[in-house]
Amino acid sequence: MGGGRWRSVLSGVWRSVTVWAASTVTMLVLAGALPDFQLQSDTGDSATRIALTAAAGAGVFGLLSSLVWPLLVRALLLVPALVLGLLVFFLNGSLLLIALRINPSGRGEAAPETAVVVAAVMSAVASATGAALVVRDDDAYRRRLYRLADRRRRASGRTGPSTPGTVLLQLDGVGHDVLEEAVRKGVMPAVAEWLGARPAAARRIPPRAGRGPTHRLTAWRTDWSSQTGASQLGILHGTNHDVPAFRWYEKDRGEVMVCNRPSSAAELQRRAVEHTGDAGLLAFDGASRGNLFSGGAEQLALVLSMAARRGRGNRSRAGYFAYFSDPANAVRTAISFVAEVFREVGQSTRARVRKRRPRVKRGGLYPFIRAFATVVERDVVVAAVIGDMLAGRAAVYADLVAYDEVAHHSGPRSRDAERVLERLDRSLALIAKVAEHAPRPYRIVLLSDHGQSPGETFLTRYGLTLGSLVRAGCGLPVPRRARRTHSGAEARSAVRAALRRPVEEDAEQYRPSYRRAEPLVLASGNLGLVSFPDVPHRMSREEIDRRHPALLSTLANHPGIGFVLVRSEEHGGLVLGAHGAEAPVDELSDAHPGPLVDFGPGAAAAVRRTHAFPHAADIMVNSWYDPQEGEVLAFEEQIGSHGGLGGDQGRPFLMSPVTLSAPVEDGGELVGAEQVHRVLRRWLRESDGPRVPRAARRKDRRAV
Repeated sequence: MGGGRWRSVLSGVWRSVTVWAASTVTMLVLAGALPDFQLQSDTGDSATRIALTAAAGAGVFGLLSSLVWPLLVRALLLVPALVLGLLVFFLNGSLLLIALRINPSGRGEAAPETAVVVAAVMSAVASATGAALVVRDDDAYRRRLYRLADRRRRASGRTGPSTPGTVLLQLDGVGHDVLEEAVRKGVMPAVAEWLGARPAAARRIPPRAGRGPTHRLTAWRTDWSSQTGASQLGILHGTNHDVPAFRWYEKDRGEVMVCNRPSSAAELQRRAVEHTGDAGLLAFDGASRGNLFSGGAEQLALVLSMAARRGRGNRSRAGYFAYFSDPANAVRTAISFVAEVFREVGQSTRARVRKRRPRVKRGGLYPFIRAFATVVERDVVVAAVIGDMLAGRAAVYADLVAYDEVAHHSGPRSRDAERVLERLDRSLALIAKVAEHAPRPYRIVLLSDHGQSPGETFLTRYGLTLGSLVRAGCGLPVPRRARRTHSGAEARSAVRAALRRPVEEDAEQYRPSYRRAEPLVLASGNLGLVSFPDVPHRMSREEIDRRHPALLSTLANHPGIGFVLVRSEEHGGLVLGAHGAEAPVDELSDAHPGPLVDFGPGAAAAVRRTHAFPHAADIMVNSWYDPQEGEVLAFEEQIGSHGGLGGDQGRPFLMSPVTLSAPVEDGGELVGAEQVHRVLRRWLRESDGPRVPRAARRKDRRAV
């Protein structure tokens, strides 16, 4: 018996046992509530004896319902429907009376009219429990979707085109190396089968004849801003020009832009379309599901850039209504949601008890936020993708955010994150099986927008935030806790030395006598941005030194800082490192990386490109990076982070069918989200022909 059949058998046994337990509990509750229904003798029984009586009665009633009920229904087929409806209650009550009579304990009894009520309630509970368990089963769920799709096709009379469609599934935050490890360890068997890989656990089993890899795996390199906003904007709209981070301050507008804020996402999409003159990757018969941006698609569900719209034109939330309007979907997702909340509480409690390090707080609303990302968003998006395939759409792009959310709080290679990958793999397998029954062939492409780099937080290691360090370097007051840290003391000493002040006394009295606007410090993973809102232009190094003589040296020499980027009146862009190291960005390269030596190939080009952005911050700060351990220090409360340079966060993956052209030529490298966009656009043309427009010409050129 194969593994799939064993799983099917065990799943059936599990459902039967669960329904039996629910029926037993229902019988106990009803026995306590109804005076004419009892499960004990007149002299009384122990609680254990009563529970066994209820279990036996529920079991016998269930068996009779399963064995006798189909025969009764067949015998009563000729009875008028109204009469049959009335008979159902009496027949069900009769089965319960028989079950109580032949109950091995011999203790249950009920009045005939009470038996009708008890039997009706028990049948309803058993039916609801069984339905809830069945809808969580992917095979049953898939069969149900097939029936719905067949019904829709028969009603519309449409037949699908012969050209293949393309489904682009983004596994948010899954790095190339993490995916390879998951495949090697057997965590993602569906992906392993596509790659023709043999997990370590299955290497003793002979490979199946005639089964080779159907997909190829390619790593690509992100821009400096290694986060979903920059990557997905570039992938879907062909440009991520002037997106320096996940959040940044725009002086000309006096506004903080945040990529996952609906108004900011809408503005970024508008700028991208204006910049390229192109609607996006999905403009031809496309669907966008669970993304920050639409990609020009007409079919939208859970698209953030459209969420700011009001009125009938806003279809971004339509996916929720379409999904939860089906009661079976609601039950399926609600049960999984509750289970995920308890799973997170258990995992976080275990981490605290075992004193795992690094660790961040996971209380408050986080269990519910995690359950939303790993259950609700996943279920709605997967259902929407399946609906798109069964409708025969040409191109679908969907983002599954589950792994990214869990890895931020549990770590990119934690067991918690692995379990999320297991469930995502089952969703991918479900989508692949549905594709076999779609009205047109489909090519499934997997990709990620970035990876994640592990490491403890900047606050945990040094006892103060980047914002407090900047304030201390400016001679501004900082929280008392930060003032007592070694980093805070060093920063205050540097300020006093720069201002030629006495060594002792509180830094508060050494604030500049003229009033200045305080710096605005924003964090995007291990990338920090420092802006001075009162200065309308991007400040130069010389201006910063005149205002805050100790700030840049405090940042550049801090052990938790890898490098600092500023604008110089003399050199243009200038990279500052520890011990006075500095180098103009125009002189940096992979051969001569200067202060960027630890950050690997492409770091100089990425920094140079960001320096040219109109909204680059006055000071761009990248955290320390350990190339041996692959660790960074997040400026946010995350032990798996992304947003800057350093480690796996900048090395996502692209996994494509071998029937499509290679993403890059042999020996070539895939660099930047904009290049990924051009590759995907080429694949759409290969799949659906010249109706898909070519990639729009970009108005900027990538610095090399």
